[in-house]
Amino acid sequence: MDKKSNYRIIDSQFWLMKVLVYFLLATLFSNLLFGQTTGPEFTVIPLGVLGGGDESNLSSYMVAAGVSDNFVCLDAGTIRFGIRRAIEMGTFRTSESSVMRENIKGYLISHPHLDHVAGLIINSPDDTDKAIYGLPFCIDILKEKYFTWKSWANFADQGDSPALAKYHYVLLDSSLETKIVGTDLYVRPFLLSHASPNLSTAFLIRNNNSYLLYLGDTGADSLENSSRIMSLWKAVSPIVKLHALKAIFVESSFSDEQPLNRLFGHLTPSLLMNELNQLAAFTGKNSLHNLPVVVTHIKPSEKDAVNKIKNELASKNSLELKLVFPEQGIKIEF
Repeated sequence: MDKKSNYRIIDSQFWLMKVLVYFLLATLFSNLLFGQTTGPEFTVIPLGVLGGGDESNLSSYMVAAGVSDNFVCLDAGTIRFGIRRAIEMGTFRTSESSVMRENIKGYLISHPHLDHVAGLIINSPDDTDKAIYGLPFCIDILKEKYFTWKSWANFADQGDSPALAKYHYVLLDSSLETKIVGTDLYVRPFLLSHASPNLSTAFLIRNNNSYLLYLGDTGADSLENSSRIMSLWKAVSPIVKLHALKAIFVESSFSDEQPLNRLFGHLTPSLLMNELNQLAAFTGKNSLHNLPVVVTHIKPSEKDAVNKIKNELASKNSLELKLVFPEQGIKIEF
C-alpha cells in the first residue's frame, strides 16, 4: 500500500473521529438545552419500610437527585440498620458510619412519632452537623420532648441548655419551596391530618422539573373531617397532568379488615384507592396510568398480613397505577 493510501485511511479515521466528537457534543448540548437526561431523576434508598412491629425496619427513605451521592432522609425511624442492609444488598460500598455521616445531608421529618424519628435520635451522638427540616408543629415536639436533657442530650441548636448545635432546625413554610442544603433538591410541605387534631406532613420534592411526592402518615379526609388530602391533590394535579410527578409515596397501614375506629389516623387499601380516585378527578384517569405509587408504612410485619394488603390493593387498582412495594436496602430509581 502506497503512502497516499495510508494518508487517505488516516484522514478517513480522523474524519470519523471528528464526526463522533461533534455528535457527542451536540447530544450533550441538546440534553442541557432541553432538559433531557439519560439517567433517573431520583434515586431512593429505603432504610425502613414498615410502620411497626419491627424496630429495625421503620419509616425512612434516602432520596437523591439523579445518581448523586448527596441524600436527604425522608423520616428517620430506622437509620443504621437500614444502611447496613443496603450495604449487604450492594447498594452502598462503604461503611455504615460513612453513609450516615457523609451521604445523608439532612432530615425531613413528617411528624414526630417514634417510628419516624427513633433512628435520628438514637444515632445523633455519631452523626455530623446537618439540618432537620419540618413544619413548626413537628420541630416544636423535637425541641420540647426529644432533644432535651431529660430524655436525651440536646444535639440541636435550640431548646434546653446547653444546646450542642450539631443539628440546625429549619422551619418549613407551606407556601414556600426550600432548598435542601448539600443537595440539588427542593421541598415544599403540605399539612396532613393524622388522627385529628394531630398533624403530619407531605413533602413535594423537586429536582429540576421533576417531582416526587412523599406523604407521612395520614388518615382519610372522610374520617379526619378534613380536606387536607384533597388540597394536596389539587396542588399537585398540574404536575401530574404534565407527567412530571415521578412517584407518590403513600401509606396503607392496615388491611380492609381493620375496624375504622381502630385506624388511629391511617389508611387501608380501600381508603387509599378512594383518595387516589379523588386525585384522578382533578387530573383525569389517563394521567395516572402506570404512575408509580410506592406503598409505605404497612404495620403488620407478618408475611400473611403484608400479602393481604398487597392483594387488596391490586384488586382495587382500577386506575392501573404501578404499585411498588419497597424493600429495605434495595435501591429504587424514578
